[in-house]
Amino acid sequence: MHSRVAPVDVALLERLFDRSPDVAFFVKDGVGRYVAVNESLVARHGLKSKSQVIGNCPRDICPGDFGRIPTEQDEKVLRTGRPLVDHLEMQWHRPNDPVWCLTTKLPMLDSNGAVVGLIGFSRDVRVPVEPHEIPKDFARALEEFEQSLSSEVTPAWLARRSKLSSQRLARLTKRLFGLTPSQFITKSRIAAASRMLRDPDQSVSEIAHACGFYDHSAFTRAFRSATGITPSEFRTQQ
Repeated sequence: MHSRVAPVDVALLERLFDRSPDVAFFVKDGVGRYVAVNESLVARHGLKSKSQVIGNCPRDICPGDFGRIPTEQDEKVLRTGRPLVDHLEMQWHRPNDPVWCLTTKLPMLDSNGAVVGLIGFSRDVRVPVEPHEIPKDFARALEEFEQSLSSEVTPAWLARRSKLSSQRLARLTKRLFGLTPSQFITKSRIAAASRMLRDPDQSVSEIAHACGFYDHSAFTRAFRSATGITPSEFRTQQ
């Protein structure tokens, strides 16, 4: 008989991430205020203690877009319940030293399924790339794709929007994500679809269209290839 794993409390997670200097970890309440952070997040903002962060929103402790953008991300996750996964963005890291990060934010739900907060982390892009080597047009193109998941997005579309050659785009996605542009696009579509399949009010066909697949069959083939099961089987398991 298998014993149940006890829920991990926030304090234990905080202690764990205190040992990860390349990750900024956080838990926020229902209005986006920090309730737990690790030492790395504190240091990145040039602060001395966690008490200077707790109870504030990102815009309260960081100037300009570095505070505004994550605050707006939090508001969207809290409002929609939709997670943000491996989002490439530039973040503050001590005065005048921004770094590229991959940010993930997941909604926290109460027993009734209502969003009551969020938990997440931003991990440094651990590749030998200077901040100026990741074009801002590339980051903007990825954000546009994540927002729309349009069927028009192809490797050629990404290259055009990023103002990069196809070869440079391929090198960049390989270094950052370990994937070709085509693999990255498919991964992003499947990840979004797997989240949407948890909503019983949306049909598989509607989800296929929303995630940029041309039809139900193409969606099923891609999903099965990535996960080993069909979208309908995945939905049943959930």
